[in-house]
Amino acid sequence: MAASSKLPPFDPADPLGIDDLLEPEDLAIRDTVRSWAVDRVEPFVAEWYERGELPVIRELARELGAIGALGMSLDGYGCAGASAVQYGLACLELEAADSGIRSLVSVQGSLAMYAIHRFGSEEQKQTWLPRMASGEVIGCFGLTEPDHGSDPAGMRTYAKRDGSDWVLSGRKMWITNGSVAGVAVVWAQTDGGIRGFVVPTDSTGFSAPEIKHKWSLRASVTSELVLDEVSLPGDAVLPEVVGLKGPLSCLSHARYGIVWGAMGAARTCFEAAVDYARTREQFGRPIGGFQLTQAKLADMAVELHKGILLAHHLGRRMDAGRLRPEQVSFGKLNNVREAIEICRTARTILGANGISLEYPVMRHATNLESVLTYEGTVEMHQLVLGKALTGLDAFR
Repeated sequence: MAASSKLPPFDPADPLGIDDLLEPEDLAIRDTVRSWAVDRVEPFVAEWYERGELPVIRELARELGAIGALGMSLDGYGCAGASAVQYGLACLELEAADSGIRSLVSVQGSLAMYAIHRFGSEEQKQTWLPRMASGEVIGCFGLTEPDHGSDPAGMRTYAKRDGSDWVLSGRKMWITNGSVAGVAVVWAQTDGGIRGFVVPTDSTGFSAPEIKHKWSLRASVTSELVLDEVSLPGDAVLPEVVGLKGPLSCLSHARYGIVWGAMGAARTCFEAAVDYARTREQFGRPIGGFQLTQAKLADMAVELHKGILLAHHLGRRMDAGRLRPEQVSFGKLNNVREAIEICRTARTILGANGISLEYPVMRHATNLESVLTYEGTVEMHQLVLGKALTGLDAFR
């Protein structure tokens, strides 16, 4: 009894005590991003979502740059040099506001900036990374094509030599940030294998029509990239990588952020359900006092905080240089799937109010349907893990 009297009180917001694993700097970064998201996104995002646009994306990008959230896990060139765990905490807080905001940051930092930082020339790094870290320049990442999503090796975008220059032709689809980007990292077939190209979006022959009529990620800019004989200098190619290992390593980095981010969307829906259950009365008392509602909340809390603990574990492995791609697939598969289930369960607790934009639940649920698909579908991550577990390749 004496020992138990020294136990800290139970914290419903942190039932496993995961915050005890975080350093003061981790908490400071998390709180900075959380405050920014609460002030600059949450009051407005339902309206952006309903309108199907993100009208202040350039302003938000500069603000995110000012707090060090763009390319934050990269070193040098104006980047924050944060740890993987700190980057993950930022992703969680951003997606707690909206998946579209986390997607903006993920594509900027984990895809476009990461590709240039890891595979680019020193000139490419100096030219683009400082301006991208500040949010002055927004970047996008062109891999997926209209007919090639899960099988990027079949891409049709092609770059051919023209003397010392390159000529790039093809189309990319479902590209976050595309129509507002100042630079695009585009992957293309060449006679020597798949290569990455740094493409200024003001290049002749480049266009990025925005994709409309989305019912998910509506507070996000999504575009097609059209490359019509785009002429690029010889030094536009990323010199340090040939083949699919280039874009796939970028995707692995972005997937890691999703492992955390999905739990942010789930947390917001869980908190909305708890608040609603405490105040919504039926049969003469709050519905949170009924056994079935408490069972739902308990199951949601278990999966939410297991997912956060999993994300934290993967972050520590990444910081130690020990995180394998299969482990990222493990995290993405589990956390997005459980986040969707948490959102759906929250919707049942809110009843008809769950479909209203007055509450965040349906917005997060529909956003997560996109998160479930991008950066690798459920089926692809299942096959990655299946191959790792059996040693047998079921992809072909």
